[in-house]
Amino acid sequence: MKKILHPAATRGTANYGWLQARYSFSFANYFDPNRMQFGLLRVLNDDIVSPAMGFGTHPHNNMEIVTIPQAGAVKHKDSMGNSGILATGDIQVMSAGSGIQHSEVNASPKEELKLFQIWIMPEAQNVTPRYDQRKIADLVKPNAFSTVVRPKSEAKEDELWIHQQAYFNIGEFSEKTTTNYTVQQEGHGVYLLVIDGTILVDDETLGVRDAMGIWETKDISIIAEKDSKVLLIEVPMN
Repeated sequence: MKKILHPAATRGTANYGWLQARYSFSFANYFDPNRMQFGLLRVLNDDIVSPAMGFGTHPHNNMEIVTIPQAGAVKHKDSMGNSGILATGDIQVMSAGSGIQHSEVNASPKEELKLFQIWIMPEAQNVTPRYDQRKIADLVKPNAFSTVVRPKSEAKEDELWIHQQAYFNIGEFSEKTTTNYTVQQEGHGVYLLVIDGTILVDDETLGVRDAMGIWETKDISIIAEKDSKVLLIEVPMN
């Protein structure tokens, strides 16, 4: 097993006034040659957006984008004709593919919006852009890791998927739980981010917003303390 620790305090930071950002990997004005990505996980941004503010219409291409609000709601609009609200408890997937434009704005005029924005490098270039979203509560089982996004090749009709051999998993633990995650495919690694609470992985204690990348192993044993929540992303390492 190989591993790399990313304590919360070591993330890149930026304050744009309307946006406070924490970057797990090099992004925008934050650059660290040792933190460019983890396998094909390129971006994991932890953003706080001021009321009624947000990202105006801007382009993307050839990237799989997953958005997970943590507090508040996002008002989304894109060049595919999609528009609506992505609220806390929802998860959104968007394949930028051959090119899209979209905007993301805090839907509240009074409350902050907190969200994760995650980019995965795709396995196919210039695919037809697409958009989908679901409620996480409909997907997550208690006191276990539940896969909420999977590769297109494995997804059933009602499941969220992306154009990459990657798996997004959410673990919500209301009780202290010892669990095991088995890596789905050879050559993959796992990136864990603690959303809330505390977990123990390979004798390392991780607290809120601490992260760890693990690879060259098949099984990962995790002890989650009571009231912990974890994001676990499995990706190809090359």
